[in-house]
Amino acid sequence: MKLANFFQRHPVFTGEELNDFLASEGPRGPRAQESLLAYYVKSGRVVRVRRGLFAVVPLGASPETFAFDPYLFASRMTKAAILAYHTALEVHGKAYSVYEHFTYLARHSLRPVTFRSCRFKGVGFPKSLSRKGEEAFNVVKIDHVGLDVRVTGLERTFVDVLNRPDLSGSWEEIWRSLEIVEFFDLDKVAGYVSLLGNATTAAKVGFYLEQHRKTLMVEDSHLKALRDLRPLHPHYMVRTKRKPGRFVATWNLVVPEEIVNRSWEEQL
Repeated sequence: MKLANFFQRHPVFTGEELNDFLASEGPRGPRAQESLLAYYVKSGRVVRVRRGLFAVVPLGASPETFAFDPYLFASRMTKAAILAYHTALEVHGKAYSVYEHFTYLARHSLRPVTFRSCRFKGVGFPKSLSRKGEEAFNVVKIDHVGLDVRVTGLERTFVDVLNRPDLSGSWEEIWRSLEIVEFFDLDKVAGYVSLLGNATTAAKVGFYLEQHRKTLMVEDSHLKALRDLRPLHPHYMVRTKRKPGRFVATWNLVVPEEIVNRSWEEQL
């Protein structure tokens, strides 16, 4: 019965969490966890997501088709995982689209894990944050279906999706998602951009804020702080994909025409 309570409180759990629970219940043999898991996996009450990570199948549901929470899966893929990039936008309810791939921050990049149609990818922290001991900057803990989940705050997520658009979707998806957000702490945004130390990212953030100056109540001081960090020479928004675009001298930035013209609105 007590194990049933554990399953109820931990719809997704690690082997370590189960081991801690078993230890709290009293002495057991060295193979107790292995035997219990083998029994419950065989009976269809538990499924293995990856090595060391398991999900509880609701009573009466099928192990092949039961509904699962991918955000909980992503948050437990590694110890102290932090949901980030487009996945963070989804958790905050600010994503324009819902994806079937989920991204989390970890100490090191990890091999992607696929469960049914969902793909979970762990990426390392930006090196500049690790060097400065600021990996936890603007990371918040939220209650998600009864379990604590760590996720980047909106300000950090805003900067991150511009810093790594390859993890965040198309420019249309990024712009439409960010425009759902009604307020940013712009001092926190500028502080995080400074920690990243990436001139191109500073220019991208500044360009976005200048475009949304009225709606986000952007002041000259916020833009100046970002202009001081911009590149000294023209940079492309995606430096590895140097597509033609419009040069915005204020930010020394070559911006794709689809962003400047908001070409996605023409499709409506």
